[in-house]
Amino acid sequence: MSAEPLFQTGSLAQLRQRTATAAESLQDELIAFSELLHANPELGWDEHRAAEWTAQLLEKHGFSVERGYLGLPTALHAVYGSGPRRVGLMAEYDALPGLGHACGHNIISAMSCGAAIALAGIAEDAGLSVELYGTPAEEGGGGKIELLNRGAFNGLDLALMAHPAPVDSAEANPYAVGHHHVEYRGKAAHAAAYPEQGVNANDAFIVAQVALGLMRQQLPSGTRVHGIQTNGGQAPNAIPGKTEGRWYVRAQTLAELEKLESRVKDCFEAGALATGCELELTPESEPYSEFRTDLRALGIYQRHAESLGRRFDAPAEQATMNRASTDMGNVSQVVPAIHPYIGLDCYPVSNHQPEFEAYCIGEAANRAIHDGSISLALTSLDYLALQGDES
Repeated sequence: MSAEPLFQTGSLAQLRQRTATAAESLQDELIAFSELLHANPELGWDEHRAAEWTAQLLEKHGFSVERGYLGLPTALHAVYGSGPRRVGLMAEYDALPGLGHACGHNIISAMSCGAAIALAGIAEDAGLSVELYGTPAEEGGGGKIELLNRGAFNGLDLALMAHPAPVDSAEANPYAVGHHHVEYRGKAAHAAAYPEQGVNANDAFIVAQVALGLMRQQLPSGTRVHGIQTNGGQAPNAIPGKTEGRWYVRAQTLAELEKLESRVKDCFEAGALATGCELELTPESEPYSEFRTDLRALGIYQRHAESLGRRFDAPAEQATMNRASTDMGNVSQVVPAIHPYIGLDCYPVSNHQPEFEAYCIGEAANRAIHDGSISLALTSLDYLALQGDES
């Protein structure tokens, strides 16, 4: 990175002030945008309205927007400016099945869009190319990985976003995770009249879950194995001929994950062997990676967040949302990146609970949008202004 200043006119302090003022002026618009997403949740790969509303917001503020980016219908790439330093802000907008925006992706989109629009106002003077990526299907679909594999994010000088959580937590430390679809195929039969003709696919799932439960005692710390059965059969008097589920496996690193997944696969194969069923174990996406944090950028973010009243001294047991897996981890392996967590001051209510979905609009959410959009924008400016100079 060049050590020469990127801005052509005005001091860095003046550019900071202009950026913060621009972000402040956007707050009513960003809150309305966040509430619109919250009221209209869409699942991963189906975020058509959310992607379009995001594109419209950015176009209104002068961005050039490419919809259906790199062949993904609900991805987008918005650009303002053509400076030598590229900052990429990530917008997530997928919701959870049955829980709506209980992970706060509506807030993520508002914060990232706010930061991008605020930076656009100083892009020419600061020598920036401001880029907003609409990234679908973070909740298990690996949208950022699909984009990464198709050439997105290459050459960015900084990639960043902030994620809602019960409390503020600066550094992301997520598990690497593999997502799997599990299917057993047996043979249906009348459970009372002809049970001997059946091959019970539900029993296969039960055997596998018992094996997984017993295996947990021997798992190393820092691993997680969990999932749900999505189809356990259709009627109690019919031996199920097919069952399905979704299972996640987490470890500290991709290397550790590969070893653990082999053991988990053995447990599912045990269910097939014990019952005579056929097993099909299919990845739902490429594995999510552990995170590589750019500590200089994180330090800048924390300083700006603290200047707005944010605190990073919550007890460790309250700040564990920073262990949640994210496909932003894969991006961080390629370009400098941060993924801080911005608190809604709602502990013990936490992400993926119905109560958290309610916190993702209202006073705490609005404050997060305000603080997050300003902090992300100023972090981008300071990080890219001078190499090693954050004054």
